[in-house]
Formats: sequence, C-alpha cells, structure tokens
Amino acid sequence: MLLVVDVGNTQTHFGAFQDEELLEHWRFATVRQSTADQLGAALRNLLALRGYSFEDLHASIVSSTVPQLEPEWTAMSERYLGHRMLAVGPGTKTGMAIRYDNPREIGADRLVNAVAIRERFGGPAVCVDFGTATTFDVVSRDREYVGGALMTGIEISLEALSERGARLPKVDLAPPRSVIGKNTIDAIRSGVVFGYAGAIDAILRRLYAELGQRADVIATGGLSGLVVPFTEEIDEIDDLLTLTGLRLLYERNR
Repeated sequence: MLLVVDVGNTQTHFGAFQDEELLEHWRFATVRQSTADQLGAALRNLLALRGYSFEDLHASIVSSTVPQLEPEWTAMSERYLGHRMLAVGPGTKTGMAIRYDNPREIGADRLVNAVAIRERFGGPAVCVDFGTATTFDVVSRDREYVGGALMTGIEISLEALSERGARLPKVDLAPPRSVIGKNTIDAIRSGVVFGYAGAIDAILRRLYAELGQRADVIATGGLSGLVVPFTEEIDEIDDLLTLTGLRLLYERNR
C-alpha cells in the first residue's frame, strides 16, 4: 500500500492507497511539536484499528505546510516503515508546466491540488481549498499551472473578530439560519458564511475573466461543506482531492 500524508496547519489528513483505490483515510490535529516517534505511534494505532500494520506500507509521500514536521515524517518513515518517504517540494516532477514567478514559493498543498484537478478536468480548472487559508489554484486551458489567489481562512477571521471586538463572543461555525440575524451569534454566522461565499464567487468570476472562459471548479478542505452550499460558482466538493494528488505525484516520481 501507498501511504499519502497531507500535513496542514490545523489538521493532518492521510490515507492508504492500493493502486488507485483509497482503502482508508484518517484525520488528526496537527501538533507542530510532534516527533518522529509520536507520529509513528499514532500511525501504527490508526492502522491497527483497520487491521493493517507498518508491513503493509511499501511506499509513502508527504506534503507539508508546516516546515518543522516534514523531516519528522520522513524520519518516521525511515525508522518504522523501512523506506525513504518522498516529500513534495522543489524538484518534484509534476507532469505539467509551472507558470509562476518563483516556483519555490508555491505551497506543497497547492501544487498537489493543481496536479489533481489537471488530471481530473484537464483545463481550465480551479481548486478552492478551505483550510487555515482559503486558496485558489488555477490550471489553464493549456493544462499549465498559472497561479491563483489566497485569502484568510474562515476560522482566522472569526478569531480576529472576537479578539478585536471586546463585546463580541466567540462563535462556533455553523450554517446561518438567515441573512438577517436576530441575535449576535446568528449575525456573526451570517456575515462570515455569506461574506465568504460572496467573496469566493467574486474571485472566481474574476478568474474566469482572466482565463477568457468559465472553468471547472472543485472545493476541498475541512470547511468546504460549510460554505460551498451558499456559493454559486463551485461545482462540487471532493474532500479526498489532495490525497489523490499525492498518489499521482508519487506515481510520477517513483
């Protein structure tokens, strides 16, 4: 089996593929101080819950937006899995042209998502990833990665609102019941969710204008299910998109 690991700032999402089939996947909170041994213990326990073991994993690949955790994951692989884990970064073969001023600046997760949407849709296509940041990654009609846009994530905006607004409460994210909130919590939920939905639609329409045509749009990330139902431009949600992109990158680099 192939182990694929997507390390985000908030959550780590990983899974096991047998050829093109995703057999199982898990999420846990990203802890920046995790050591290789702690990661190995967590992985072993989760595998055991589904009847698997380290011996079932013949190869692995990691994409990390947390720099200090990438070497811990690769060390875990060498120590417990007995092989070298491929890390997505500069020099990784993507199979597509990168039209970016400095390709080394592209976040590993963004590159993985671009590979996945190119394989699925060809082009033009856009991935909107709802994570700590909300990112837009664009593949052109010529199937080239041409860049994208970044905006603050929903949770960061909520935290800033409660920290800067002395009389504003902390609010759990939930779908708004209406645009017009009848209390402070509903008003915040309305502003945040409808505000983000509107901003995302506006950015996507501007992207279409620059591309010269509408693109296929897919969303991924932990908070996509909260916002996407209130957008007009996003076609579907695929929570496993990044894991699929990691599998594709492994196949192109083994």
